[in-house]
Amino acid sequence: MAYMESPRAPDWRSEFERLEGAYAPGTMRSYYSDVQAFVDWCESRGQAPFPSDVETVCAFIEAQGKEKAASTVRRRLYAIRKVHRLLRLPDPTYDEDINLSLRRVRRAKLTRPRQAKGLTRDFLDRFIAGEPDTPWGLRNKAMLRLGYELLTRRSELVALRSEDISPRYDGTLQVIVRRSKSDPFGQGRLAFTSRRTAALVEAWLDWRGPHISWLFCPIYQGKAIERDLSTTTVKRMIKTAAKREGLDPETIGEFSGHSLRVGAAQDLLKMGHDTAAIMRAGGWKSINVLARYLEQAEHNVWA
Repeated sequence: MAYMESPRAPDWRSEFERLEGAYAPGTMRSYYSDVQAFVDWCESRGQAPFPSDVETVCAFIEAQGKEKAASTVRRRLYAIRKVHRLLRLPDPTYDEDINLSLRRVRRAKLTRPRQAKGLTRDFLDRFIAGEPDTPWGLRNKAMLRLGYELLTRRSELVALRSEDISPRYDGTLQVIVRRSKSDPFGQGRLAFTSRRTAALVEAWLDWRGPHISWLFCPIYQGKAIERDLSTTTVKRMIKTAAKREGLDPETIGEFSGHSLRVGAAQDLLKMGHDTAAIMRAGGWKSINVLARYLEQAEHNVWA
């Protein structure tokens, strides 16, 4: 008989509402999804999810490891840890058996993380040239150039507001990237554009008008809407441009919303910039992540 949550059982979703505003929306979505996966798994086995015990969490980890990437399993473990803390229940996730289960999952799947294809300068120029002379084309041209030059994550690109950009005396723009994955408290980093990018942003703003707070916004029935774009818009924009250029389906599939950041980093390396400079430009805190982006660029340099 499946476990049915009683009225006295902990309401973990209500407790998770306490996290709203303290974590990014994407992190919150992951938390809800990961805890729900654990709850569903426990119920299918007739077990109560909260409070859990070491044996149950270990079994869940190893079962998930047969279906999911090791990074996903680790993220779900963190979600189980978080919900136990929020519910003020004994936390089983620090036991040594948990670490051993995670190691088994990692050793069973010795695969490299999938790397997004870099949208390097040659692709960038082609994609921009192919954008139509429409309001959507104006927006997409500006987004492609700005995302590339600022080395933004897709979440950072769509989070930009009109107040975050300011013109400089030389025709370029100063941009404040206020919040990122590695800067959750929004201290921000300063970045600068070329004159060409500034011109594309200005052309978009001239059409969009001054009444929108978001730098980039949706367009509905030919009008700018006061709302931010979803992160999937960036991925869709890049894949649509790749398809329009006649690239093969396999190549199109390798592009993602992260491709602007990857491609710009690869181009900077080929131009002779060292990793420290690239890390500063893109706001990286870990050289390990950046190193994966640069592997393909190094191969092209020596090919």
